[in-house]
Amino acid sequence: MDWNEAIFLGLGLADLLGLAFVVGTVWGIRLMSSPTTAVRGNLIGAVSMAGAIIVTLVAENIVSVQVLWIGMAVGGALGYVFAVRVAMIEMPQMVALLNGLGGGSSAIVSLLTLLGPGAIGPFDKATAVLGLIIGAITLSGSLIATGKLAGKINQRPVVFGSQTSVNAVAIIILAAAGARAILVPGDGALWPSVIALGASLAYGALFTIRVGGADMPITVSLLNSLSGVAASVSGLAIRNPLLVAIGAVVGASGLILTQIMCRAMNRSLGQVLTGKTTVAHIKAGDARPTRETPAQAGPAPKPEKPQRADCVAIAKAAKKVIVVPGYGMALAQAQADVKALMDRLEAGGADVRVAIHPVAGRMPGHMNVLLAEVDVPYDKLYEMDQVNEEFADTDIAIVVGANDVINPAANTAEGTPIYGMPILNVYQAKHAVIFNYDTKPGYAGVDNPLYKADNVTLILGDAASTVREFMTKLGL
Repeated sequence: MDWNEAIFLGLGLADLLGLAFVVGTVWGIRLMSSPTTAVRGNLIGAVSMAGAIIVTLVAENIVSVQVLWIGMAVGGALGYVFAVRVAMIEMPQMVALLNGLGGGSSAIVSLLTLLGPGAIGPFDKATAVLGLIIGAITLSGSLIATGKLAGKINQRPVVFGSQTSVNAVAIIILAAAGARAILVPGDGALWPSVIALGASLAYGALFTIRVGGADMPITVSLLNSLSGVAASVSGLAIRNPLLVAIGAVVGASGLILTQIMCRAMNRSLGQVLTGKTTVAHIKAGDARPTRETPAQAGPAPKPEKPQRADCVAIAKAAKKVIVVPGYGMALAQAQADVKALMDRLEAGGADVRVAIHPVAGRMPGHMNVLLAEVDVPYDKLYEMDQVNEEFADTDIAIVVGANDVINPAANTAEGTPIYGMPILNVYQAKHAVIFNYDTKPGYAGVDNPLYKADNVTLILGDAASTVREFMTKLGL
């Protein structure tokens, strides 16, 4: 027997195939990091997941259980219909919902493990309880996030008296009930498991409803990570190494993304989860920006505020342009018009770049996907750290539907939800034109003083119409 045969027999065919599918999943994720290979990576990930399901059915000798095949057929059909029908603007709530369904499935697996026939060991009980708690928190938290993103629930932070104490009580109850479920034998675990499930569902809803819109991308990333952790822990409970590995990949990638988003927002995860970034609404006059710094007024005399015709002339003569897309662009479905405007400016000899703030959409990468949908070249997209220093030398910044991510109040207005959040330095541009539907505060609920700045022209209305009108006036 050679070395390869020893490995094959030691691991088993199912384990080897499972390992191959885990590698395929990781490879697919890697390919999805680039728009040129994202479709291929998504396909590889889907094939790997399908293969993992088939291997599990065969290895556990449950291929003949008809209800499983019926369930997979119904679930696959629903998933296909949702994926085809969902608009790109609705993708964040779709992702949040899928996170919740993943957490819910892990909670069900863990609960059945605890209450199923036959005795299980302490380790299996402990991991099952953890899977139940994390999965339930992910389910309820994701459903609240989905409702907020879809506008079905108040998108602003929901805060009530003694909320921190209520959250603490929920944590104590779920921890105590979970410990009881681990320690009691047999059928005695029923009520502790049910109580732990209820307290976990309550806590997931309580901590998510307290998160404001500015921090929602962080929350979606965290829930994505938790769905993977729940799957991995429940995989330990049922001794399924494939589920453990796939869950670990999802959990680790989600946690890395969460850390990146926290850093981009200048937040700690603890601040987000406890709602400490949530404070009262302020007025725009509390933090009026200038081009020198957002906090200090410069000594230079204020020029006359440019009118719309001036912006057209400036755009025609511009050699350096930075476009800043925001969620309002997605709402107006104006990404094709933005691409046409970029083409028009480049035809006039301008160097056009697109500045992407990490939380410009409702989930990480949302804006990149919207722009890729209309074939904006990937090398035109610049992250905040890459482009922020260039605004001061930019002839004109064109903002389409962005608010919080360009709001200078983040630098000056202490005690607001966006205070301390890094922003795109649009206020430093020589001129800026902002296409917004109205002047109401953004998702974070903080008025934007940039709208009254001397170097800014504000064009109100639906971006799909106002951007086209602007292009017509350019006439390039």
